[in-house]
Amino acid sequence: MIIAGHIIVAEAERDRYVAAHRDLVKRARAFRGCIDLAITADPIDPGRVNNTEIWQSVEDLEAWRAVADAPDHGIRMQDAAVQRYNASDGGPLF
Repeated sequence: MIIAGHIIVAEAERDRYVAAHRDLVKRARAFRGCIDLAITADPIDPGRVNNTEIWQSVEDLEAWRAVADAPDHGIRMQDAAVQRYNASDGGPLF
């Protein structure tokens, strides 16, 4: 299961938004079934935050969402384009 996309916030709030999710990213990476998770500042668009998550299963993702406890940072999302994708296999690229 792959979650990928981006969120748009005010340029002045982007780095604070990313920093506010540091603990959530750390906890998610340690959670059962999380292969990888990243919430990062986009290197080109100063208001864009990239979100990528890879989970072993839908069940693992749903279990995480039930306990994730996202931060209450008060930063308004101006737009969001984050979607879930099913992946049937994977392996090393290099």
